[in-house]
Amino acid sequence: MKVSSNAVEEIVSEVAGNDVLPLIKALRNKSNVSEFALADRIKKEINLTRNMLYRLYDNNLVSFIRKKDKKKGWYIYYWTFNQKRVKDLVKDVKRKRLDSLRERLNREKTSQFFACASKCVRLDFEQSHDFGFKCPECGLLLDLEENSKKIKELESDLLKLEKELKTLSKKKR
Repeated sequence: MKVSSNAVEEIVSEVAGNDVLPLIKALRNKSNVSEFALADRIKKEINLTRNMLYRLYDNNLVSFIRKKDKKKGWYIYYWTFNQKRVKDLVKDVKRKRLDSLRERLNREKTSQFFACASKCVRLDFEQSHDFGFKCPECGLLLDLEENSKKIKELESDLLKLEKELKTLSKKKR
């Protein structure tokens, strides 16, 4: 399965933040790049660059080797982008979204929600009861909200995501 540049950028920004994208561009298709060279290339301080690299490392998107500088005695880290991990990460993120959608759908189906006319807040029955069925923001009376449309949207999103995951699983075989 080939992952497009846009898909890589989307998944990386979701798990590590948008600020990491220039670093990914600097690292992509290269191996064992010095953290100092990366900092120069993206025009950021070394501490910020390291922070970004550690966020990527936490998600196994980069690997490193370290070598000791003979002159100064410090360790210098050389980083490589792990393109193969992106494919697995796409699946992991989609699975997490799927689980989250299932939980949300279940909550929508099993709970009653209340909202004021201004739509300041949306509270479940217990929370609404705690506030005396008055909006904590504007003080208006809370009304029972019809959520069948929201349930249909969630079911549609769920089916779409399940289909995407099946497609991804078939491509791997």
